Amino acid sequence: MTQSNASIESGRITHAADSVRSPLRYTRGQALPALLEQRILILDGAMGTMIQRYKLGESQYRGERFADLDHDIKGNNELLSLTQPQVIREIHEQYLAAGADILETNTFGATRVAQADYQMEDLAAEMNVASAKLAREACEKYSTPDKPRFVAGAIGPTPKTASISPDVNDPAARNTSFDELRSAYYEQAKALLDGGVDLFLVETIFDTLNAKAALFALDELFEDTGEILPIMISGTVTDASGRILSGQTVEAFWNSLRHAKPLTFGLNCALGAALMRPYIAELAKLCDCYLSCYPNAGLPNPMSDTGFDETPDVTSSLLHEFGEAGMLNIAGGCCGTTPEHIAAIAQSLSNVKPRRWPQHYRDAA
Repeated sequence: MTQSNASIESGRITHAADSVRSPLRYTRGQALPALLEQRILILDGAMGTMIQRYKLGESQYRGERFADLDHDIKGNNELLSLTQPQVIREIHEQYLAAGADILETNTFGATRVAQADYQMEDLAAEMNVASAKLAREACEKYSTPDKPRFVAGAIGPTPKTASISPDVNDPAARNTSFDELRSAYYEQAKALLDGGVDLFLVETIFDTLNAKAALFALDELFEDTGEILPIMISGTVTDASGRILSGQTVEAFWNSLRHAKPLTFGLNCALGAALMRPYIAELAKLCDCYLSCYPNAGLPNPMSDTGFDETPDVTSSLLHEFGEAGMLNIAGGCCGTTPEHIAAIAQSLSNVKPRRWPQHYRDAA
C-alpha cells in the first residue's frame, strides 16, 4: 500500500503499519477509515455550552417523571435525554446542520459512578440507550450517500480517579477502584451499543488508569457480543506542563494506550487550540493512527456569550493552520464551542488534506 495508509475490504480494516497493528474487522463504522483517508472529518461541539443556552430550571430537569424527587438534580445534563429529549435532539440537529460528520452522544457523565452524585445511578443504562437513539435518529435524518453521519458513544472520565488520592494526608487513599470503573464502563458501553452507536469515544482523559478501565470494558464487550466498533481516544493536557492530571506526558500517554489499537488518538478540553498546538504536533509525530483535536474555545471568559474567549473565526483559523501543517484527521470543538464554531471549522478545513501517518510507519508496511 503505497498511496494510502489504510484500506477497507468487506469491513476488514488493514493498516499500513502491520508490524505495529493487527487488522481489525469493524461491525459498525466501516466507512470511517476510508473517509479519513479522503478528508478531515468534523466532530460536533460542546453539549454543555448549548444546554446552558436553554436556561433550564430545576423543573425542566425533573420533567413529569421526576417531579416529586426529594433532592435537586439541576445540572444533570445526561438526564435531559429522558426528561427533555427535544432539547438534546435540537442540539444534535444544529451541529449536523453546521456540517458535523460525527455526533457525540449526551452521555459524558452517564456512568453509574458519575450518576451517584445525583442518586440516579440506577438510571445510567437507560440514559445511555436513550441518548444513543436520539443521536442515531438525528444522524439518519441528515445522512446522505455523499455525507454519511456517525454516532460516537461518549464515555467520559467520571468524577473519581483511580490514580490520585482524594486525601492530601493519605497518598494511598482512593475513592474508586479499577474494578468499579470497569463495571460502570461496561454497563455504559453495552447500553450505547444497544442504542445504536457507530463507534466509541473515550474522552477528556485526565487519569490513564480510568481510561484503561474503559478500554478493558470495551474489549470485554467486543468479546462478549462479537461486535468490534472503532475507538477514539482523547486525552486532556491540563496545564503548561504538557502532562495529563495523573502525571504523564503526551508521549507516555500514547504509549500507555496504543495497545487498544484506536482508530483515532488526540486531545480535547482544558486548553484552547493555541496552547494545545505543541502537544498535537508531538502526537502527530508519534501516532500510528488517525489524529483528532477538539479544543475549547480559548480560555474561560464569564463576560462572553459562551463563557469562553474565542469566536468561531478565531478557533477555525487556528485549526486551519493545524490542518495545513498536516496534523489533523478529525477536528471539532469542546467547551465553549457552538454550531457557529463547527460551521466555521468545517468551512476552514473543507479543502485541507488530511494528515498522513509518519513516514517510518508507512515504510514498515
